[in-house]
Amino acid sequence: MFFHGTSTVNNQGHLVIGGVDTIELAKQYGTPLYVYDVELIRSRARQFRNTFQNLGVKAQVAYASKAFSSIAMVQLAAEENLSLDVVSNGELYTALQAGFPVERIHFHGNNKSYEELVMAVENKIGCVVVDNFYELSLLQTICREHSYSMPILLRVTPGIEAHTHDYILTGQEDSKFGFDIQSGQAFEAMKQAEEAENLELLGIHCHIGSQIFETTGFKLAAEKLFATLKEWKELTGFMASVVNLGGGFGIRYTSEDDPIPVSVYVEEIIADVQQHVKNFNLEMPEIWIEPGRSLVGDAGTTIYSVGSKKEIPNVRNYLSIDGGMSDNIRPALYQAKYEGVLANRVKDEVEETVSIAGKCCESGDMLIWDLPLPRANHEDYLAVFCTGAYGYAMANNYNRITKPAVVFVENGNAQLVVKRETLEDLTRLDLPLK
Repeated sequence: MFFHGTSTVNNQGHLVIGGVDTIELAKQYGTPLYVYDVELIRSRARQFRNTFQNLGVKAQVAYASKAFSSIAMVQLAAEENLSLDVVSNGELYTALQAGFPVERIHFHGNNKSYEELVMAVENKIGCVVVDNFYELSLLQTICREHSYSMPILLRVTPGIEAHTHDYILTGQEDSKFGFDIQSGQAFEAMKQAEEAENLELLGIHCHIGSQIFETTGFKLAAEKLFATLKEWKELTGFMASVVNLGGGFGIRYTSEDDPIPVSVYVEEIIADVQQHVKNFNLEMPEIWIEPGRSLVGDAGTTIYSVGSKKEIPNVRNYLSIDGGMSDNIRPALYQAKYEGVLANRVKDEVEETVSIAGKCCESGDMLIWDLPLPRANHEDYLAVFCTGAYGYAMANNYNRITKPAVVFVENGNAQLVVKRETLEDLTRLDLPLK
């Protein structure tokens, strides 16, 4: 059995995370419950940052907060000297409420609104990653209105496909994101940005996909980016001070996954960038990367209460839990796979194979297919591992199910960082029929 971070089993056979008994957490805060291993998040953040520092490379490691955004999580990122990637006014507002240093906030997204860009300019955030010509013009107008010069990166599509699920590929030419290099869009965007009085073009950005287990895709993307920068330098004299290679670093969800260590990703990216700088006779830029899932994904565990059971002889045994696609939509959306254990009986022998069904009124609300477990009953708790990324972030109120609470655990202490939604919360914005 593979545990992440500080996860262990105590003498009672209970799953323990961060020195805290998850069964006690479930009884205190209810289920479903997201539990985050803070020590693992800190460790992963420091692996990213220290690798750059030890190699003497100027860099920014920006937490991609779309993976999991809350005030406490943003404050934790600040404590670990990370920058922050936001993609909406909601994520930016959360960062501002958390007191995150605005100069380290980077604003992404393919359809930023006028109001969102005004919010970015008025708060003088560190960088806007411009995604298209409409945004380039709109941001210039807003900056002119506010007599402010905004640092920007241009998001480009290098035509590189990462080996990952089709639904989360974003780096290839046929993408809703970014300026295409091949067609000359990116070059035209660079010229417009350079000519703009109220924009400061720092460099370029790309993101080639998610849940990537090798460095080949990053290397191919870096080669394309630096070849492009060489061409731009020769044609216009533009020199990039920043190259952002995005995120997408994979984590281990199941025994089928075999990610490489964080330090290896960074070391190989640095070596490749340095080689391209030398080959193309360019100045060494600051390297930015954007880990999200790889910082919080395997640090999160969801605890559920076991409910009903349906046994179909010679077909399948269904075990239902008190959550499902309302708190983890990834299996339904991406056919994502997870592993789990009975959190209160981790040491018990496996007696059956069950499929974990969610409680939503959808046949597709299945969390795990064919999970080996001890014979479970309604007094048990199920722990599903690696739910820290895109669990709470994509939680929803389908069937008017309330969203779970979130707890941080570290060094034997537990802290509630997001309250459980109440039934009253569900109707708080509703208006009666007149």
